[in-house]
This record gives sequence, C-alpha cells and structure tokens, in this order.
Amino acid sequence: MNKLKWIIFVVITVGIFGVLVISSKSNQLDVSGVDINAIQTANNQNGNIAEHISGKIGSKVTLMEYGDFQCPACGTAYTRIKPITDQYKNQLQFVFRNFPLTSIHPNGKAAAGVVEAAGLQGKYWEMFDKIYTTQSAWSNLSGTERTTFFEKYASGLGLDTVKFTADMASVPVNNKISYDQAIGFKAKVEATPTYFLNGTKLDQTISGDATKLKDAINAELTKAGIALPK
Repeated sequence: MNKLKWIIFVVITVGIFGVLVISSKSNQLDVSGVDINAIQTANNQNGNIAEHISGKIGSKVTLMEYGDFQCPACGTAYTRIKPITDQYKNQLQFVFRNFPLTSIHPNGKAAAGVVEAAGLQGKYWEMFDKIYTTQSAWSNLSGTERTTFFEKYASGLGLDTVKFTADMASVPVNNKISYDQAIGFKAKVEATPTYFLNGTKLDQTISGDATKLKDAINAELTKAGIALPK
C-alpha cells in the first residue's frame, strides 16, 4: 500500500469510528453528576447492579478498564493484565466497565450481558475469565447459537440456567451496560481497551507493556503507603 492509499485508509477508518462513537452517544444516559473515578454503587440508572471489583476492595489504588469482550485487542490485553491483577490482588483493586462497540462487534454486548448475568449469581469474574479465554469460539456465532453456547458456560459454572438466560437480556443488565458506556463517553474513552490508574488515563505505551504498567502501579502504591507484593 503506497503512502497516499495509506493516508486515505486512515482517514476513512477514523471517520467511520467517529460516526460509530457519535451514533452510540446519541442514546446515552445523563451521567453529568456522576464521579466517573468513584466505585459505582447500585442505583436506578445502572439497573441496581453495583460495580464489580477484583482484588483488594477499598484499596487506595484502582486500575480500571473500559473493554469490549469481542474486541481482539481486549482479548490480547487480558492475557497481559490478568497475571498483573493476580500478582497485585492484595494491594490493588481492579474494575471492569462495559464498553461494547456494537456496530463493529455484534456479539460484544451479548457477551457483556452474559458476564453481568453470571454476576447476578455470584460468578462474575469466573464468567469474565471464561469469555475472554474462549473469545474466538463465540465471536462469530449467530444469536440463537450464542445463547445455546453461553448456556453451556452457565451450566458449567453451576448457575441456574433458566434465570441466567432470562437475565442476559433483562432490563437491569441492559441498564448496567448502558450506564458503563455512558460513563466511558464522559471519560472520553475512544477505543478499547482503555485503562485508567487512579483516575489517570494510561497511554498505550504503558498499558500495553507489562513492565511499564507494573512500574506505574508500584509508583501509586508507594505514594499511597502500600507495601509492594513480594
């Protein structure tokens, strides 16, 4: 691809993404009064589904991700972030917020619904891991196929599959996903995955490098007076 064609490609791609973002924003909730850096408690806007937290609940250091379960880059990032959040589970709290780009990832929102539905039965992080580690197995399934496929995951986790299936597309779960998206737009999220460390948006050169990300986390832990993991 020559330089001119590459420039045209980039311009068109950015333009399309901009249209997708503007289109997605059009139906967003009013979260003007929401502190986007605070852990969100259950409320009417988010379907009474509180924020999901992994690691040290209440820690002074928070790593937050806005992600799309069908996004290939998010799937790759998962393999890098998971070992880090496991290593720092006694020092750091990790929060995931749904930001499915439905126009380009048609199963992204459905997968978010799957994880949220599992969360209603106390298996959020178990399903979270399952969905990311098997991303290629369900990404291209049709609506009927994916429901049957995800029900098998629910059964494997010991969930009530009847309740699970009903919850996947329920009003509360849809509200939780929409709420996360609205907060993401307020935070000026433009791509997935996007990470924030104690409210500061991380450049991809940091979030995309395990060593640099751990260095950034260590700096925040030290600032907060929290001992680093051994």
